[in-house]
Amino acid sequence: MQNETEIVLDRARPEELDICCAIIDSGRKFQREQGFIQWSDEYPGRELLLDDIRAGKGYLLRVNGRAAGYLCMDFDGEPAYREIRGAWRLEEPYAVIHRMAVSEEFRGKGLADKAFGLAGELCLKKGIGYMRADTDYPNKRMQHILEKNGFVLCGEISYESGDRLAYDKRL
Repeated sequence: MQNETEIVLDRARPEELDICCAIIDSGRKFQREQGFIQWSDEYPGRELLLDDIRAGKGYLLRVNGRAAGYLCMDFDGEPAYREIRGAWRLEEPYAVIHRMAVSEEFRGKGLADKAFGLAGELCLKKGIGYMRADTDYPNKRMQHILEKNGFVLCGEISYESGDRLAYDKRL
């Protein structure tokens, strides 16, 4: 009998904060290994992740029950997305994906693709047919993952920390 892999996306719990932080730290390290810094030593920090979790926006991607990835999925919008140099393809309620990382142990197995698929399913269950995300210019890997998962480059948005490429996806 062949073993089946169960992959689910569910809300992180406050007692899983250390696991979430470790996954984000792994992502931060991976960015630096690729030669760029999108996430500083301070961002995203422990308090922000705890805020995500308490607000019900912090999610863990689990593979056979083991935490393999983290992301913030926010259905309340992103203030920085109000002004875009370019144009969003839709002006309707959306979910935004922030702070996505896959732990080193699970990297290279297509889990970011699976996370985006599961995030899309969750959106549709909530009656949301539209997602947005952004990433830094040197983060070619995330740009590729977004485009491979049906996201379209719409323009640029600005945060205090700098400009980012802005993507959206119709579900």
